Amino acid sequence: MAQNNSILKNLKKVKNEIINSAKLASVSASSINLVAVSKTVESDLICLAAKSGQISFGENKVQEAKLKWPKIKMLFPNTVLHMIGPLQSNKAKDAIKIFDVIETVDREKIAIELKKSMDKHQLYPDLYVQINIGEEKQKNGCMPAEAKNFIKDCESYGILIKGVMAIPPIDEE
Repeated sequence: MAQNNSILKNLKKVKNEIINSAKLASVSASSINLVAVSKTVESDLICLAAKSGQISFGENKVQEAKLKWPKIKMLFPNTVLHMIGPLQSNKAKDAIKIFDVIETVDREKIAIELKKSMDKHQLYPDLYVQINIGEEKQKNGCMPAEAKNFIKDCESYGILIKGVMAIPPIDEE
């Protein structure tokens, strides 16, 4: 029960911070999409967050999402699941069946495998190119100088890229 209250309390706190930040930035809070990272979180707690109005969730492992999300999606069909972790080409087939958004398209092999699987299964999640804006060796993503060409390459394969995703270095604004 304490964990339930903690989840709801934290969710409310973050949503209030979004509202306050949106006011400061003179943008509509409704234009901001909070993706609650649910990796390693038990299904019942995810359902609690969904029941309280949280729509978007993020998982970083296909295997974990495969175990949890089919049941959650049946209970909460309006939820939107984001793939936020690195994607292996051998997991592309499963990823397109589970995720509504894949934020980690970062190399040609992944793009090609996603395209094959999407066409085969007629499932088309939103795709984002991950850019390693800090050019950090320990992070995935294509290099900033290569991003435009990579996006053009994806489009030449018939892949619609919805946007980009990037995580800055921890010590930079």
